[in-house]
Amino acid sequence: MTLRRYTEVDVFSPTPYRGNPLAVVHDAEGLTGEQMQRFAKWTNLSETTFLLPPIDPGADYRVRIFTGSEELPFAGHPTLGSAAAWLAAGGSANSEGIIVQECGAGLVVVRTDGRRFIFAAPPLTRFGPVDETIVLRIAAALRIPREHIIDTSWLVNGPEWIGVRLAAAREVLALHPDPSALGDLSIGVVGPHPTGHQTQFEVRAFIGEDPVWEDPVTGSLNAGLARWLSEAGIADRRYVAAQGTAIGYQGRVHVDIEDGQIWVGGDVNHCVTGEVDL
Repeated sequence: MTLRRYTEVDVFSPTPYRGNPLAVVHDAEGLTGEQMQRFAKWTNLSETTFLLPPIDPGADYRVRIFTGSEELPFAGHPTLGSAAAWLAAGGSANSEGIIVQECGAGLVVVRTDGRRFIFAAPPLTRFGPVDETIVLRIAAALRIPREHIIDTSWLVNGPEWIGVRLAAAREVLALHPDPSALGDLSIGVVGPHPTGHQTQFEVRAFIGEDPVWEDPVTGSLNAGLARWLSEAGIADRRYVAAQGTAIGYQGRVHVDIEDGQIWVGGDVNHCVTGEVDL
């Protein structure tokens, strides 16, 4: 066992403890994947990351990302939280304001102004229509009539999200999914707020695992939604999405599309700093 620097950060909210928490283990050399997975399960957070020296010479650091049950090649709030924790612990980027993270999905560029961190969304590995049998299953899981679902799309960029579009944010906020019908599906639901609202969209993410749970704020899902909504002509080139409202959080996801590249960002608050014996 070795004492290692340990950080917990809150991602995607301007207000500490109202976003999505992330555990970060620094200087994780020597840990096996099994040890990382066991610790990630123990933290009982949606994700735990482990920072390592990069293999690719173009990266500033390397990260491994674990949920309580599996390793992910990429995830949004772990990317932003890891970059912020790495920088706060003394990390020095090769380019000012630009951090290059190496992960299972390859190299991910992260920009920062010191508080807000923004990642360049990796390309979707699956994007397109969802089979009608799955859509019917989704409608049953969300406890809504099939005709209330305007459109669906696969939005896979690591996590296997299915995007579901409803007519209005109020419909998104009113959802009470049926856990027994969700199964292994990961569903991201989005609906627009009225003109003049402080955010353009309301987003909710339901993860079909045991137990079923709702993610407070989800970077990977919002990256996929940004492509889907922008290509459909529904989203502005720059917008803010709210997430977590229905479960008492204040997630704010900032999306900016520049020359076809989707940038997804949010505030990162440092909440816990110490050591872990691991």
